Amino acid sequence: MKITRITTYRVPPRWMFLKMETDEGIVGWGEPVIEGRARTVEAAVHELSEYVIGKDPSRINDLWQTMYRGGFYRGGAVFMSAIAGIDQALWDIKGKALGAPVFELLGGRVRDRMKTYCWVGGDRPADVIAQIRERLAHGFDTFKMNGCEEMGMIGSSKAVDDAVARVAEIREAFGNTIEFGLDFHGRVSAPMAKVLVKELEPFRPLFIEEPVLAEQAEYYPRIAAQTSIPLAAGERMYSRFEFKHVLERGGIAIVQPDLSHAGGITECVRIAAMAEAYDVAFAPHCPLGPIALASCLHADFVSWNATLQEQSMGIHYNRGGEVLDYVLNKEALALDDGGYAKPFTAPGLGIEVNEELVIERSRAAADWRNPLWRHPDGSVAEW
Repeated sequence: MKITRITTYRVPPRWMFLKMETDEGIVGWGEPVIEGRARTVEAAVHELSEYVIGKDPSRINDLWQTMYRGGFYRGGAVFMSAIAGIDQALWDIKGKALGAPVFELLGGRVRDRMKTYCWVGGDRPADVIAQIRERLAHGFDTFKMNGCEEMGMIGSSKAVDDAVARVAEIREAFGNTIEFGLDFHGRVSAPMAKVLVKELEPFRPLFIEEPVLAEQAEYYPRIAAQTSIPLAAGERMYSRFEFKHVLERGGIAIVQPDLSHAGGITECVRIAAMAEAYDVAFAPHCPLGPIALASCLHADFVSWNATLQEQSMGIHYNRGGEVLDYVLNKEALALDDGGYAKPFTAPGLGIEVNEELVIERSRAAADWRNPLWRHPDGSVAEW
């Protein structure tokens, strides 16, 4: 079998899909994207396709290493996201060719179902109680929300009080009948992270995500030493070589690589195994589309330390497109009470992409951009 063609489609709300064709008629799908920089990744995909077109898709490991090591410059968000989507499509083809779900090709399942969680609150956390009640009615009991709005290098007492009050309100309304993680989203500096984690500790959030930006990773063990709240990070780390340094330093309890940013299934299964050796949980980042979610679940089903799976059904970004819109066999991504995903039964990634809708919506897909925030003094704020 030979790969004959790679086509990319930018689709709403902010995703990009990749279709890989072969001379035997087997087609694979991937989801390579950086939210807000889809065209940049698209260019990288088509540059890297020079290493892939005409090659045997079954040689996933060799093709991955060729894409990664074939150029002198490597790594980073753009290249690794491009590799990720190609890698997902290669696994999809291999599973279809062999008539087995991808998790079977990776050694088989270590669990019977995978716990997922959903977002509430939006970019600027608001109406959290009402949104949690709505999700509870749909069977979810685990959530994530942004922990704060803009936060200065040295934030005000009001900003801290507002963040803490919102969390206190959740515990008062629901007690311990639900669980929730708090995403600092890189908005919090190291000095303010120290303040916030101390104030939030009595409410026992499930985790605090990106307590500081990944480029400030040296603070992870320092912050961890000051709190009993598990710290999570990894959506802005793009290879096992970056995770290696974080795991060696310690401090992180949960790694969160994104299977559309960190080299795909091939790389993220390796990252999960590395994390397991350090007694660190694996909870892939995935505020994206159905191909990315399916890829994450295959990694979850073969990783013993997989703990939680993010998914974006109903997330505030999904304007003009929802996760299940692009899937014909929607039952494959159906979630049971409690938000559990079932193992796939169809071969490959296990989902059938609605190609007709993908093509239709790609014709007028807008370029999504994250908001640009500023502090009161006019300086740029972390979004």
